[in-house]
Amino acid sequence: TSVESRGKDFDIFLSKSIESNTAILAIHGGAIERGTSQIARSIAANDFNLYLFEGLKSSLNYETLHLSSHLFDEPECLSLISTIENVVTIHGCNGKEEIVYLGGLNESLKEELAKQFNDEGITVITQGHKYPGIHPDNICNRGLTKQGVQIELTDTLRGTAAEEKVVKAIRKVLLKLDIK
Repeated sequence: TSVESRGKDFDIFLSKSIESNTAILAIHGGAIERGTSQIARSIAANDFNLYLFEGLKSSLNYETLHLSSHLFDEPECLSLISTIENVVTIHGCNGKEEIVYLGGLNESLKEELAKQFNDEGITVITQGHKYPGIHPDNICNRGLTKQGVQIELTDTLRGTAAEEKVVKAIRKVLLKLDIK
């Protein structure tokens, strides 16, 4: 096995917002899951904490750098979310339709997001899919409250007008929630 090195194979971007009680994470950013870094950046803007783990390799980023969410324990990320109430992770998944899958242990936030997605005309699935995000060690569930939200966006959705609607919907819900 090879040892991956920061700055060559992957990089980490961290932006803290003192005012915010929310962190947006893309732990499969860069070339690991296409578009997730940019989506996370758009959601966070200047309002929320942001953490990106980004693949930089010319190929095989997914194969060598993708860690399941319940195994992800990068120290800077854990340090950031240890004091954060609302942890939201952005992921990419396969899919031929524009669908958002919501997982994680924060049921009320999932409900709010699902309602907002429905209002925007975005197909959202909250139960019975293969991205439940309910493992207690899932990075979305390792913040202060031990319950977060995992958002999976299909290939087909990323990079489209629907992606902009998704970002807008998530920001709308989180801005209402994010008062320290």
